Amino acid sequence: MTYSIDFRRKVLTIREKEGLTFEQTAERFGVGIASLTRWAKRLEPRPARRRRRKIDMDELARDVEQFPDSYQYERARRFGVVQNSIHQGLKRLNVTYKKSTEASQSGRTATYRLPPAD
Repeated sequence: MTYSIDFRRKVLTIREKEGLTFEQTAERFGVGIASLTRWAKRLEPRPARRRRRKIDMDELARDVEQFPDSYQYERARRFGVVQNSIHQGLKRLNVTYKKSTEASQSGRTATYRLPPAD
Protein backbone atom coordinates (compact mmCIF):
# COMPACT_ATOMS: atom_id res chain seq x y z
CA MET A 1 0.00 0.00 0.00
CA THR A 2 1.38 3.40 -0.87
CA TYR A 3 0.75 6.44 1.24
CA SER A 4 -0.34 9.70 -0.36
CA ILE A 5 2.25 12.38 -0.95
CA ASP A 6 0.30 14.77 1.31
CA PHE A 7 0.51 12.28 4.19
CA ARG A 8 4.21 11.72 3.60
CA ARG A 9 4.87 15.47 3.53
CA LYS A 10 2.83 15.97 6.74
CA VAL A 11 4.69 13.21 8.60
CA LEU A 12 8.12 14.56 7.59
CA THR A 13 7.10 18.14 8.45
CA ILE A 14 5.94 17.14 11.94
CA ARG A 15 9.11 15.08 12.43
CA GLU A 16 11.21 18.12 11.54
CA LYS A 17 9.20 20.64 13.63
CA GLU A 18 9.15 18.53 16.77
CA GLY A 19 12.69 17.18 16.34
CA LEU A 20 11.58 13.54 16.47
CA THR A 21 13.75 10.60 15.54
CA PHE A 22 12.72 8.15 12.85
CA GLU A 23 11.80 5.62 15.56
CA GLN A 24 9.57 8.07 17.41
CA THR A 25 7.90 9.24 14.20
CA ALA A 26 7.33 5.68 13.04
CA GLU A 27 5.67 4.74 16.32
CA ARG A 28 3.54 7.88 16.39
CA PHE A 29 2.16 7.49 12.85
CA GLY A 30 2.22 3.70 12.60
CA VAL A 31 4.60 3.71 9.67
CA GLY A 32 7.75 1.65 9.16
CA ILE A 33 11.14 3.19 9.85
CA ALA A 34 12.37 2.08 6.42
CA SER A 35 9.45 3.93 4.82
CA LEU A 36 10.33 7.14 6.65
CA THR A 37 13.95 6.85 5.63
CA ARG A 38 12.93 6.32 2.01
CA TRP A 39 10.52 9.30 2.14
CA ALA A 40 13.27 11.52 3.53
CA LYS A 41 15.40 10.68 0.50
CA ARG A 42 12.63 10.76 -2.10
CA LEU A 43 9.10 11.92 -1.36
CA GLU A 44 7.36 10.69 -4.53
CA PRO A 45 6.87 6.95 -5.00
CA ARG A 46 8.83 5.37 -7.79
CA PRO A 47 6.81 4.32 -10.82
CA ALA A 48 6.09 0.62 -11.05
CA ARG A 49 8.23 -1.30 -13.49
CA ARG A 50 6.40 -2.59 -16.48
CA ARG A 51 7.00 -6.30 -16.93
CA ARG A 52 5.59 -8.88 -19.23
CA ARG A 53 4.07 -11.55 -17.08
CA LYS A 54 2.83 -14.05 -19.64
CA ILE A 55 4.70 -15.70 -22.45
CA ASP A 56 2.84 -16.76 -25.56
CA MET A 57 3.42 -20.52 -25.71
CA ASP A 58 3.02 -20.66 -29.49
CA GLU A 59 5.63 -17.94 -29.87
CA LEU A 60 7.96 -19.76 -27.47
CA ALA A 61 7.51 -23.02 -29.41
CA ARG A 62 8.36 -21.18 -32.66
CA ASP A 63 11.42 -19.69 -30.98
CA VAL A 64 12.57 -23.17 -29.91
CA GLU A 65 12.17 -24.45 -33.47
CA GLN A 66 13.93 -21.44 -34.96
CA PHE A 67 16.78 -21.29 -32.39
CA PRO A 68 17.12 -24.81 -30.94
CA ASP A 69 20.54 -24.20 -29.37
CA SER A 70 19.73 -20.92 -27.61
CA TYR A 71 20.32 -20.59 -23.91
CA GLN A 72 17.42 -19.63 -21.66
CA TYR A 73 18.93 -16.22 -20.90
CA GLU A 74 19.11 -15.52 -24.64
CA ARG A 75 15.43 -16.41 -25.07
CA ALA A 76 14.59 -14.26 -22.04
CA ARG A 77 16.31 -11.29 -23.66
CA ARG A 78 14.35 -11.81 -26.89
CA PHE A 79 11.02 -12.08 -25.02
CA GLY A 80 11.77 -9.27 -22.54
CA VAL A 81 11.29 -11.46 -19.46
CA VAL A 82 13.49 -13.02 -16.79
CA GLN A 83 15.22 -16.34 -17.36
CA ASN A 84 13.01 -18.16 -14.86
CA SER A 85 9.93 -17.33 -16.95
CA ILE A 86 11.53 -19.03 -19.94
CA HIS A 87 12.40 -22.01 -17.75
CA GLN A 88 8.78 -22.34 -16.63
CA GLY A 89 7.49 -21.92 -20.19
CA LEU A 90 9.81 -24.61 -21.54
CA LYS A 91 8.73 -26.86 -18.71
CA ARG A 92 5.07 -26.34 -19.69
CA LEU A 93 5.95 -27.21 -23.30
CA ASN A 94 7.84 -30.33 -22.11
CA VAL A 95 10.99 -29.12 -23.85
CA THR A 96 14.11 -30.51 -22.23
CA TYR A 97 17.76 -30.42 -23.13
CA LYS A 98 19.45 -33.63 -22.15
CA LYS A 99 22.65 -35.20 -23.27
CA SER A 100 22.22 -38.02 -25.71
CA THR A 101 23.52 -41.36 -24.53
CA GLU A 102 25.58 -41.76 -27.72
CA ALA A 103 27.70 -38.78 -26.70
CA SER A 104 28.88 -40.36 -23.45
CA GLN A 105 32.18 -42.23 -23.38
CA SER A 106 30.73 -45.53 -22.23
CA GLY A 107 27.72 -45.39 -24.55
CA ARG A 108 25.39 -46.60 -21.81
CA THR A 109 21.69 -46.56 -22.62
CA ALA A 110 20.60 -45.93 -19.04
CA THR A 111 22.19 -43.94 -16.27
CA TYR A 112 21.11 -46.33 -13.53
CA ARG A 113 20.46 -50.02 -13.88
CA LEU A 114 18.47 -52.06 -11.43
CA PRO A 115 20.00 -55.33 -10.28
CA PRO A 116 18.34 -58.40 -11.82
CA ALA A 117 15.52 -59.87 -9.74
CA ASP A 118 16.38 -63.24 -8.14
